[in-house]
Amino acid sequence: VQLQASGGGLVQAGGSLRLSCAASGRIFSSHVMGWFRQAPGKEREFVAAVRWGSANTYYADSVKGRFTISRSTAYNAVYLQMNSLKPEDTADYYCARSRSGLSYTYTAYADWGQGTQVTVSS
Repeated sequence: VQLQASGGGLVQAGGSLRLSCAASGRIFSSHVMGWFRQAPGKEREFVAAVRWGSANTYYADSVKGRFTISRSTAYNAVYLQMNSLKPEDTADYYCARSRSGLSYTYTAYADWGQGTQVTVSS
């Protein structure tokens, strides 16, 4: 599968952005779609994930209550609605697919899109 992320940009603190990840190819109900982010000089970190079949969602503590992940089986896409953005949310955001179930570790995700940059100004 190929993943194409979009929707990043520059926003002021407190603002919102919606990231999209379009997938070409089949996504099975056992797969998990995730969003990760990587700030300059830092490791790639888990942001959110959704089980493709059940739509159950999982979040990093740092974004819980502010970000919402969702998926559309009709459009074969995953979304990340980001509200109440903070400067510390500034990073490149990546969507990814895990074929081996839920994981909070980026090494478990085999398929990756290109990053989309999010910059939050204070």
